[in-house]
Amino acid sequence: MRACFFALIAALFLWLPQTGHAQTAADILQENRALIEKPSRQTIGPVIDALATSGDAQAATILAAWADKRLGIRKTDGAFFLIATTADGYALQNLDGSDAGTAPKAEISELKPNAGVRGLIATALVQFQLSDPDRARRVDALESIARDPTAEHLAPLRAAIDSEADPELKAQKQRLDRLLTLRFDTDRVARVAAIKSFSGDLGLDLRATLNPLVATRRVAAPTDATIADNVARSLSIGADLTEAEAYDLLVAANLAPARLTGDALKAALVANIVDGKVGTTPVADLDTAAAREATYNALEAAGTVPTAATDAEVTAAVAAHVFYEVFAEPDSEVTAAATSALKAIEFKVGAMQAADLALDAVSLASIYFLAAIGLAITFGVMRVINMAHGEFIMMGAYTGYVVQLFIPNYTASILIALPTAFAVTFAAGVAMERLVIRHLYKRPLETLLATFGISIALQQIAKNIFGTQARPLTSPAWLDGALTFNDVVSISYIRIAIFVLALVFLLFFLWLMKRTRLGLEVRAVTQNPTMAASMGINPDRINMLTFGLGSGIAGIAGVAIGLFAKVTSELGSDYIVQSFMTVVVGGVGNIWGTLAGALMIGTLQKGIEWLNPSNTLAAQTYMILFIILFIQFRPRGIIALKGRAAGD
Repeated sequence: MRACFFALIAALFLWLPQTGHAQTAADILQENRALIEKPSRQTIGPVIDALATSGDAQAATILAAWADKRLGIRKTDGAFFLIATTADGYALQNLDGSDAGTAPKAEISELKPNAGVRGLIATALVQFQLSDPDRARRVDALESIARDPTAEHLAPLRAAIDSEADPELKAQKQRLDRLLTLRFDTDRVARVAAIKSFSGDLGLDLRATLNPLVATRRVAAPTDATIADNVARSLSIGADLTEAEAYDLLVAANLAPARLTGDALKAALVANIVDGKVGTTPVADLDTAAAREATYNALEAAGTVPTAATDAEVTAAVAAHVFYEVFAEPDSEVTAAATSALKAIEFKVGAMQAADLALDAVSLASIYFLAAIGLAITFGVMRVINMAHGEFIMMGAYTGYVVQLFIPNYTASILIALPTAFAVTFAAGVAMERLVIRHLYKRPLETLLATFGISIALQQIAKNIFGTQARPLTSPAWLDGALTFNDVVSISYIRIAIFVLALVFLLFFLWLMKRTRLGLEVRAVTQNPTMAASMGINPDRINMLTFGLGSGIAGIAGVAIGLFAKVTSELGSDYIVQSFMTVVVGGVGNIWGTLAGALMIGTLQKGIEWLNPSNTLAAQTYMILFIILFIQFRPRGIIALKGRAAGD
């Protein structure tokens, strides 16, 4: 008896799995063949859901093949196959991937789902892709959801979070889960909590998700009606709405007939003239607007003309209704949380934009300082107006280009180009000083004209050698991209490198002028050349070296500027005006003044461009006007020289 009992229990356990097993993907296809052959978005949804939740390992393959039009049905027996087009028909595979031979096109009905069905399949595939062993497919699935999120994505996304082993992807899934929660979840508490969890976040995706929650639309309602919508604010006629706009809302809501236009009124009255009368009113009495409207109302009451509102009726209808802006999101707690979050984001974005603007200003100031530091030596120390200073910047940029022609490694080529550009422009500066400048000391007008002529000649020589097309000066790969703090604040690595280079040259100049014999002699010649000469200093030699040094630094600046600007023969002319303004505004002959001038001009230009972003030329014009006014009040610049040299 006991043996029979255990045998019965064993038979029961063997029978239970067979009677309770889940349907396979193939079973689901066969049972729903009619729906699959002629699918619609409304009817095919349960079939796709059944495939997705079947637990069958083949379900993902079948869904993907169906979406890609690689699923077919054999007409003779209704069997499903994975198909691939061949020259003679189709190559067939069973749903488990095994080979099933070939078939002519006439025997196979290819399933071609429309866009709506493909969308449902794509949504169903997400749960498989989010847990795919291939990391790239999981990334693609997350990007696909982020591009076009729907409420259906929420459940499979949540299910895929705990099993995610990659910390970076897990963080992305959790963030995307919170974004979808605040938008699609049915639980108010969960949505509000998701919104609050983003405190301090400035992501564009967050703002794009929050903005629809606080979007509003205008509605009208009778004065005695109860508004069930989530009201943002009441609208008043005159301040928020014109009477015409208010009545248009009434017409759109079918709360009032269309407005009676003058042309429609005239046409209706003319069409109803009978024996010199319109209704009971003689035509001669229709000489006022009030009479015409009253006559139209009588025709309207008689059913002769369509219902339309006269001006008086429009005014009365508007007065009998109230107008609101209501949120598209019906839950007031959600909109309150979203509004609060957006205000906090707006404040922080404003602060970050100010920080970004300040970074841009410092970056531009470092460029101007680098371009002007050589001029600060030649003009500020030697009192030589060198209009060819911009061309030394251009020569340095072209030197970097030539070096890269022979040294393809960009890092090595830049490291070699910097001292090479200094040597080339130093030699050119010394030659220019020996041949031209030394004959024109203390003759500023002749110096200006001579250097301006040299500037034009150097530009033409560059055009003859390199042509008029812009030449590339490529930065190393480690300078590509930008240092990004958040979605608002970032600065390119090239500009950071230029800032560092400008700082290096500031320290170098201070060391040179304060700690070296050459610097001591330069300061002595600047302050009193006669006394310096009587003490054994050769002013002629010092002037030559000083001019060469300023020209050499301009060449190094040209290499740096050429990394982000177009290297052409006009490169220097784009910076000569700003260089002179930097030196003059900061204070002639003072390196700290040059730094202050660069900061002032860079900040001023970026500030004006921010106020007028569509016109950079106007920004430069306003900046020059401001500089002219500034010089009227501080003709010696921000940091003026003191002592005997200040009076020269």
